[in-house]
Parts: sequence; structure tokens; C-alpha cells
Amino acid sequence: MTVCVFASSSSRINSEYAMAAAEMGALLAIAGIDVVYGGGGIGLMGKLADSVLKNNGRITGVIPAFMKEEGWDHPEVKEMIITPDMGERKKQMFTLADAVVALPGGVGTLEELTEAITLKQLGLFNGSIVILNTLDFYKSLIEFLDHMIQGHFLRFEHKGIWQIASTPSEAMNYLTSNETWIHDPRSIAKI
Repeated sequence: MTVCVFASSSSRINSEYAMAAAEMGALLAIAGIDVVYGGGGIGLMGKLADSVLKNNGRITGVIPAFMKEEGWDHPEVKEMIITPDMGERKKQMFTLADAVVALPGGVGTLEELTEAITLKQLGLFNGSIVILNTLDFYKSLIEFLDHMIQGHFLRFEHKGIWQIASTPSEAMNYLTSNETWIHDPRSIAKI
């Protein structure tokens, strides 16, 4: 199994987020689950990669050429795919992934997470999508998704697209449970 992890590149955040990212990386590596991520060397991306490498896991970075040229890539990640732009980066990450975990992050992480949700809603991605809600980071997003459901912008059934985990261990339970959402997502994609 390969899990795509979306995460912040900010290094100015609460250390508890960094500890959770490192724990997530360790748990994935120890379980023998391959990781694909955005290729960054700092922030939660860097902590995740450091931990996967420290625990002898396999990790693949996917980074746009301009970010590589800026030196934003992780120097110790040997398998690094260079893409021409951000759109191709996401496409590559989804192509390689069997499941997605979203750690806390900024607008880039939010955009990646919501694309994963959209792709699964349309039946174009079938893996688990786990939101790691460290320190209640995603509380407002979760409430907003519920607001969309209450307003009939999403069906109630769409709530099954994602799972919300409070800890990396809980995230791992969702990833390894092999539960599927529904057989034919397109049958309920139209509201």
C-alpha cells in the first residue's frame, strides 16, 4: 500500500503538530506502508520524511521544478519526482496513492484534501481519505463540510468519503481497516 500524505511546509507552527507528523511517519514506515508526499524538507513535510527515513521506510517526494530550484526539496529523500507544475504534482501523487492522509496545513494542503474528496465523490479515487485532526486543527473545516450537507450541497452519504482521526494511531486504524465507502459513487454524485 502507498499512502499519500499532505502536510504543511511551515516551520513556525506548534511543536505538537510536528510530533504528530513524526509519529505518523514512524507508524507508516514500521507498518511497511510506502509514503508519497510533496517532497519538502521543512515543516510537517520534513518531519514526516525524517521519521519515515529514520524508521527505514520507503518515501517518494513529488515536487515541482521551481520548488526544487529554490532548494525546498528534502535532501535525503532519494526518490524525488520532479514535475513541471503544481497541477502535475497533484496528479502524480494521486496516481501513486492507494489512500490519503491530510495532516494540518495551509491552503495548499486544504486544496489537496478537497480535491481528494472531490475525486472520491466522483468515483475517480477509491482509497481511504483520513483527516488527522491534531489539536482540533480541522474543526472549522469539518463544521463547514457538515454545513454543506445540511444545506444539501453534499448528500449525507458523502460524509462517508472521509474519516476524522484525532491521533496518528487512529489514522492508521482507518488506513488498515479496508472499509470501502460505496460501490458506485457516481450513483449519488448528482444531488
